[in-house]
Amino acid sequence: MEQTQGTPWLVRRDIDGFFGLALDNFIQILLIVSLCQGVLDFPPSLIYGRILPGVALSLIVGNFYYSWLAYQQGKLQQRDDITALPYGINTVSLLAYVFLVMLPVRLGVLAQGASSQQAAELAWQAGLVACLGSGLIELSGAWIGNTLRRLAPRAALLATLGGIALTFIAIDFLFRTFANPVVGLVPLGVILLTYFGKVRFGIPGGLLAVVLGVALAWGTGLVSWDSSRFLAALQPIGVYLPGFWLGELWHGRAALVQYLSIILPMGLFTLIGSLQNLESAEAAGDIYPTAPCLAANGIGTIVAAVFGSCFPTTIYIGHPGWKALGARVGYSVLSGVVMALLCLSGTVALLAYLVPIEAGMAIVLWIGIVIVAQGFTATPSHHAPAVVMGLLPAIAAWGGIMAKNALRVAGLGTPQQPMTAALLEQFKANNTYIDGAFALEQGFIFSAMILAAITVFIIEQDFRQAALWSLAAALLSWVGLMHSYRWTIADTVINLGWGTGGSWAVGYCLMAILFFYAAWQVRRMP
Repeated sequence: MEQTQGTPWLVRRDIDGFFGLALDNFIQILLIVSLCQGVLDFPPSLIYGRILPGVALSLIVGNFYYSWLAYQQGKLQQRDDITALPYGINTVSLLAYVFLVMLPVRLGVLAQGASSQQAAELAWQAGLVACLGSGLIELSGAWIGNTLRRLAPRAALLATLGGIALTFIAIDFLFRTFANPVVGLVPLGVILLTYFGKVRFGIPGGLLAVVLGVALAWGTGLVSWDSSRFLAALQPIGVYLPGFWLGELWHGRAALVQYLSIILPMGLFTLIGSLQNLESAEAAGDIYPTAPCLAANGIGTIVAAVFGSCFPTTIYIGHPGWKALGARVGYSVLSGVVMALLCLSGTVALLAYLVPIEAGMAIVLWIGIVIVAQGFTATPSHHAPAVVMGLLPAIAAWGGIMAKNALRVAGLGTPQQPMTAALLEQFKANNTYIDGAFALEQGFIFSAMILAAITVFIIEQDFRQAALWSLAAALLSWVGLMHSYRWTIADTVINLGWGTGGSWAVGYCLMAILFFYAAWQVRRMP
């Protein structure tokens, strides 16, 4: 399938890329079904009849567009090695909208005497509105994205992605690998041999890893036959077409104002993350126009909301990994089509029963490794300290989340035993300043980028730029987009408001004064 005038629509290594991207999206779909059933108590008719068809349409729109764009870029640049931008459901927004928008709406109306069905309907409408708001913010980024990319050093953008990849991707799947070593290590070995050792097995390495993982999972008893579970997995199977839910969006419009403090940072988070992913793709050799990519992001999320899904979509982290796999254009189209068919046919539960996550997680772990490595290899070597600085906030945020998970496992986080600030002193008594981790958790994508940028400009002795970035950090902290948090029954969450992050804002302002002084000193030197 040779082609010299552009990137071909399908190459052999697209199969490997498909398994990686499809697994990534499949995990998000499983998460949607699990949270909607277990946390929100949505009926199957709402999940399979409204939400998943909307998810299907949003995935088709984005994957098809980014595949077409990659094909056009290949023709324009006379290259046959362009890799399409990976695209899918935004995990962070998914969790935020379930726990911070839809669940509070559901609990609130239940407390007022509504039925479970009414509560589910209103919670779903609130989720649609939150998703629409996020899409509008993402769409607005098409006009300001290029400016942000020019202002931020590459190390600042790539280090932030590296921190996310190291913690929320690589470490989580590494834990899962060593929790089930007999099943997890063999697929990991296949992936490392294929993509680092350049070993050829006769079939795509990703496919071989999944096949071996499935065989080991069933053969060792990690997955076993359960007729009742199998029958339950068959029940949702059917044909579900997307509906047009503009009226429901209008009915839930009050949530836009009520939950703006959640919707705004989530939209900004997605916008900045997409810019970082575009920079990551450019560092890997594929240059994409900023405005249409961000516009497509927003349109995909708006389509999701209008057609029933409460969950925004985004450009995925990991382009360098899929490029290193050898994937080009077809992997994205394949992923969009297969995921859409799963959502429109209700076969998600059946596939989840037959193919455990352990069978394919080695591909995602490898992609996480590649992203972290890119932060160091695609930036000037003397900027390495800035990359390390940019990794730290995500590591701290992950550590804070792990600490809260441990507290919930220990029985805290209930109305009878809520989490409170009194816990901080107990942590400090054990020399653990967990309040710093909680502060870094809020808006860590901003703080990672800013700290890395400040370090780059200090290395380059451009102290005035370092001071300006410090002032930007002070502003974000002052309004609560960074660091400021408040306690809920079972969590610490962002605390938006005028002056809520005052202490951090003062700290950044003092740092800015120091940098301005350094710039003045440099100008005075002969």
